[in-house]
Amino acid sequence: PPEALSGQRSRVRRLPFAQLTRSDLAFLERALPGRASSDPRELEACNVDWLGSARGCSKLLLKPQTTAEVSQVLRYCYERNLAVTPQGGNTGLVGGSVPVFDEIILSTALMNRIISFDKVSGILVCQAGCILEKLNEYVEEQGFVMPLDLGAKGSCHIGGNVATNAGGLRLLRYGSLRGTVLGLEVVLADGSMLDCLTSLRKDNTGYDLKQLFIGSEGTLGVITAVSILCPQKPKAVNLAFLGCQSFAKVLETFTTCRAMLGEILSAFEFMDEKCMELVEKHLKLSSPVPGSPFYVLIETSGSNSTHDEEKLNGFLEQAMTSGLVTDGTVATDDKKIKALWSLRERITEALTHDGCVYKYDVSLPVGRLYDLVMDMRARLGQSAKNVVGYGHLGDGNLHLNITAESYSHSLLDAIEPFVYEWTARCNGSISAEHGLGFKKKQFIEYSKPREAVQLMQRFKAMLDPKGILNPYKTLPPAP
Repeated sequence: PPEALSGQRSRVRRLPFAQLTRSDLAFLERALPGRASSDPRELEACNVDWLGSARGCSKLLLKPQTTAEVSQVLRYCYERNLAVTPQGGNTGLVGGSVPVFDEIILSTALMNRIISFDKVSGILVCQAGCILEKLNEYVEEQGFVMPLDLGAKGSCHIGGNVATNAGGLRLLRYGSLRGTVLGLEVVLADGSMLDCLTSLRKDNTGYDLKQLFIGSEGTLGVITAVSILCPQKPKAVNLAFLGCQSFAKVLETFTTCRAMLGEILSAFEFMDEKCMELVEKHLKLSSPVPGSPFYVLIETSGSNSTHDEEKLNGFLEQAMTSGLVTDGTVATDDKKIKALWSLRERITEALTHDGCVYKYDVSLPVGRLYDLVMDMRARLGQSAKNVVGYGHLGDGNLHLNITAESYSHSLLDAIEPFVYEWTARCNGSISAEHGLGFKKKQFIEYSKPREAVQLMQRFKAMLDPKGILNPYKTLPPAP
């Protein structure tokens, strides 16, 4: 909401970057013929984030196609002291991918070329602007899958995924991007190019520089190409969607499931009944298992369907007879699997139809995961419309969402910093996978010691001495 933004922006002063001049415009239009736009209609979409909760006022959108072009643009902007916001699919949820003031938007939308794919090792090398779902379709044809899957897969870019260290639905099985990304090509603030685009699983020569850029949210360099390890496509995928009567039962189901399904378990997601109500009400989807306080979605992926089904059936029998699960449904065909996944994947979308959304993405010890939702419900009472909890239970990642009819300062004050203090007391993380962006940067010390934050600020000052890359994001300003 605009009033929330003006409140946040008023706490941030525009840094003394240069203002865009006619000669800047002329140079950049020559550098990127037909791909430098100052059309207000085109800029409108790029100045607002997916949630409609962060809005900038950039006057220029640049769409390079090659690393050399990114390098030329950044070298010029660095010399002129012009601030730049790198932008991928603009699907972030913490205001990290849109300008705060008038920063130039550097979009990777046209950098969507697949460079190579090795069918033996499963290593994919591609430009940063490739859309995740398109990459998944491409590698699936060769018998592989991308190691990450997100609700935003139809529009998010792989470079943005890496820059934000996106988590998502496959992390339980394949780990985070910090493990599956093998190499990166990055352009630094001054336009110099860093080629760490290795395709080796093992390379133990010096510091692992790519890790600096994974999760740096475009503040240290612009990722232009990625080398990523793709696992083989599972031959057999099964999905179980189950109802549980309490969160204690959800936890016990997870423990049992992990013990009995072992190596074929690929996802364990949970949602509460409020989430299901919103998905049914706003998206007209219907629950296959009505009337449960909690739902879990369990996915198995393996190489032998008979073996996997046997294991899953054994687990379901155990879960039903011991009273962990009251009701459930199983899917093995693609259509039903997609329909069940959409109940979980589209919760974010359903929430946006419910009013103004306050979003929190935290890591907590699994046993405490739902306590935060209940404590928040009790704290907010009637001042919130809905308080819901869902997320990647297998990774200890809770998505806590609070909706209200409209934006309210007093409601925000009741939520923050309470939610961060609560998380810090449990030694959790205030951002499990969304990053810090513009909205959360001032809360970083709830999860990181001051010395760590100071070291991060020193990295930023070293790699981007003028601070032109995605300013006002990720880190609090250095003293």
